Amino acid sequence: MTKYGVMVCGHGSRSQAAVDEFSVVAERLKAHFPDSPCEYGYLEFANPVIRDGLDALRDQGCDEILAVPGMLFAAAHAKNDIPTVLNTYAAKNGIKVHYGRELGVDPKMIAAAGDRVRAAVDKANAELGELPLHETCLVVIGRGASDPDANSNVAKITRMLWEGMGFGWAETGYSGVTFPLVEPCLQRVTKLGFKRVIVFPYFLFTGILIDRIYGFTDEVAAQHPDVQFVKAGYLNDHPQVIATFAERVTEILGGENLMNCSMCKYRAQVLGFEAEVGAPQESHHHHVEGQGASAPGSNVADCDLCDTFCTGACRLAMQDAHDHANTHGHDHHHHDHVHTPYPHADHPLGPESVRDRVKK
Repeated sequence: MTKYGVMVCGHGSRSQAAVDEFSVVAERLKAHFPDSPCEYGYLEFANPVIRDGLDALRDQGCDEILAVPGMLFAAAHAKNDIPTVLNTYAAKNGIKVHYGRELGVDPKMIAAAGDRVRAAVDKANAELGELPLHETCLVVIGRGASDPDANSNVAKITRMLWEGMGFGWAETGYSGVTFPLVEPCLQRVTKLGFKRVIVFPYFLFTGILIDRIYGFTDEVAAQHPDVQFVKAGYLNDHPQVIATFAERVTEILGGENLMNCSMCKYRAQVLGFEAEVGAPQESHHHHVEGQGASAPGSNVADCDLCDTFCTGACRLAMQDAHDHANTHGHDHHHHDHVHTPYPHADHPLGPESVRDRVKK
């Protein structure tokens, strides 16, 4: 009889709080699969790494592993980095690893988001006075990626919340990589004439980017004291989030774990991203496996731009690998990683504007 193991694959963070929150979600998933061992691991910046979680499942006698990406949408991490790690492990250790899909745009995820937004609205009404939703603007902030399909899904979440809850208006912004970024998005919202703005980070966990989103919110609020800016909480371990993770695992067993490839820039001629069709599936995260929040003595720099420009993180990681090799007297296998430039990096509301702001 086949013994299945469940593996939740996260990105990892330099924030210990984010790592702790992810581990709680992974632990709560165990209740949905009492007969199967459940483990978790990270691509980078935290321990255990994905390989450690896979080792633990194999050591517990698992014949096959059901792995799911611990991510909201399918961008490069879910499409390239995690599959590369899983495929490499499966080939090296002779074990079957089945890969599920991301959380995605799902009724349960929208319900969880609605609860977080509603809690912020209720708190604002209690503390600042009642205000109809028709007189309130909702701003949903997503992670931001170089994949337009993932970015468009954030906009869909915004529309579902806007239309489902009846806000007067709604906008979508991003914490990095694409546009519009948080500050210009909020600045433009202040011109719409709404008395109250709910800022909702559509993120699973806390971390540097959540702090950045709330920080920009405070900055814009200070410049516009006539507008009430209300910060909603992120998704975290909402029961509907856990239920969606569980569904993604059971989909694998039912053979229903198909990703939506119709708008994938690696497989279709997506407007503006045609050059990336057929790009090789590879990961650069092995250079920073286990380094970061839960790795004492790590020499990964706390770069303010690292979460916004992944090529910056890659450069830092390559330097760390080089330093580690020199210290321990052995060499690491280096790859010439090729990152296709994001076509709108110089957009006035996009990533280069953050770089210019930090320099100033």
